[in-house]
Amino acid sequence: MAEHRPIRSFVLRQGRVSNAQRRAHETLMPKYGIPLGDKRLDLDQIFGRSAPKFLEIGFGMGETTVTIAKAHPQYDYLAIDVHTPGIGNLLKQIDESGLTNVRVIQHDAVEVLQRMLPCDCFDGVHIFFPDPWPKVRHHKRRLIQPEFTALLCRHLKQSGYIHAATDWEDYAGQILKVLSSESRLANIAIDYAPRPEYRPLTKFEQRGLRLGHGVWDLVFRKK
Repeated sequence: MAEHRPIRSFVLRQGRVSNAQRRAHETLMPKYGIPLGDKRLDLDQIFGRSAPKFLEIGFGMGETTVTIAKAHPQYDYLAIDVHTPGIGNLLKQIDESGLTNVRVIQHDAVEVLQRMLPCDCFDGVHIFFPDPWPKVRHHKRRLIQPEFTALLCRHLKQSGYIHAATDWEDYAGQILKVLSSESRLANIAIDYAPRPEYRPLTKFEQRGLRLGHGVWDLVFRKK
């Protein structure tokens, strides 16, 4: 019998890695990275303190994660992504900014949640502009699905939140439907929320807004 393979929400694209990104990846992952493993992480031990913890899934080139971490040094951020260029870029920014409140895991977020993270450990989860997989036949690859939402809820503290943002209207509708159907979550708004102050506008987003493109934020709290 053929082995069942889970549907991946990402494709490891062979994008160009700059020399600076490669150098940062090689030299800084030992300092700021967490290797994949099967032991449940002690996040307080990893960050060296007891503080509110937030999970960032799919951080692109890392600018938003660094901006948020700089603005909130009292909080700790665990950033997960699979793409080496973005990880190298984030590590470089972390080091140049002297940030001590960001750690990075390069792997599939689903596996990391299943294998490495304890229950009830996060005060919030940020999923900003996940891959929209616009073709209908690829919608099954979209990250925010009922099973994934249930998994996130296991790792959220009571009153912790899931904050998703997308510039694809049909994906926004799907996210709204999925999060609304999870009995452990409650929408803080009627449908879509105003952009929370802590989420900075990206250059890409600012350009889209000038062109009249929409952006949808969704924030749900664990009951």
